Amino acid sequence: MKVFDDTKKNIFLTSWVSINPTQTSKAPVTQPNHSASKSYGDILRPLRQRIESIPVNNRQLAHRLCKLIPAQCPFERDVKLFGKTLFHIPPMCKLNPLYEEVVGLRFRALCYLADECGEDISQYC
Repeated sequence: MKVFDDTKKNIFLTSWVSINPTQTSKAPVTQPNHSASKSYGDILRPLRQRIESIPVNNRQLAHRLCKLIPAQCPFERDVKLFGKTLFHIPPMCKLNPLYEEVVGLRFRALCYLADECGEDISQYC
């Protein structure tokens, strides 16, 4: 069985379109308050910089990082009973304040293995 046999042939793109653009509001657009993210950023900045400064220039380190950092959120689940889905637990990894840095580290390790070492990284995807 091939993957493209079960994929949709048509892709629909949707967006919000204003019918009467002359009636739009002239109120100034304000940016959302990021005080909560700034407080986390100040506390975790040294740890974020430490994660971003990890050099991935060793094949064994790159393999270890790809094995330790999961490709998908391990907490996402479908709770089923007698074959019927009762509820879905959404991925909560994005609530982690260091999520972007850890995923970036895994991506750098994958790129090192693929580009520098010429290895097949499909086992980690």
